[in-house]
Amino acid sequence: MLEINGLRKIYGDRTVLDIDKLKINKGETVVIVGPNGSGKSTLLKILSGVIAKSEGSFGFDGELYYLPQQSIPFRKSVRKNILFSAKDDTNKEQRCNELLKELQLMHLAEKNAKGLSGGECQRLALGRILINKCDLLLLDEPSSAADIEGTEIIENAIKRYREETGCAILMTTHSPRQALNLADRIIMLREGRIVEEGRPEQLLSAPQTEWGRKFIGMWKID
Repeated sequence: MLEINGLRKIYGDRTVLDIDKLKINKGETVVIVGPNGSGKSTLLKILSGVIAKSEGSFGFDGELYYLPQQSIPFRKSVRKNILFSAKDDTNKEQRCNELLKELQLMHLAEKNAKGLSGGECQRLALGRILINKCDLLLLDEPSSAADIEGTEIIENAIKRYREETGCAILMTTHSPRQALNLADRIIMLREGRIVEEGRPEQLLSAPQTEWGRKFIGMWKID
């Protein structure tokens, strides 16, 4: 589905991303964790075409959608924001209504999206993505502005979308609980490089490197 080889991003004399090899399979959810500045967002921006790579290559099959950390709503109603993103007119009204209910935005459907809270805006931004089918979904901190209830709504929508479409997902998070809830595999980045990767329960409970143990130790995993 997605294959990365020797992918690097260099700014002057600083290498912010340096990934030798990474492969993500169809239907797999891979969650990237790591401290600020570890290259998580940079990787997604390169894969989505927002910024250019410096070296290396990557390839994927099918269609890709990218959700950045901060998404700006259009100056229209919540409903029209979601409908505006639909690429296929077939059943788009029905799909929009389903998303409004699923993301608990139906009571705001006719409101101007510019008046939404941060968490509501993130749910709207996700809805604008999920109204279309894709093969690879890139999500950068999809619930960073959401409260506990909003985070659960977002996670459930992501799970359901993957079940319905069979797409692969590559996402970043600062939440260990979210990583456990969503990931088939976790990748730990440090200074742009993969330090560890593995199944969520194994990696979060027993990191293999000293740095990994220190990083996980700073997380509160309940």
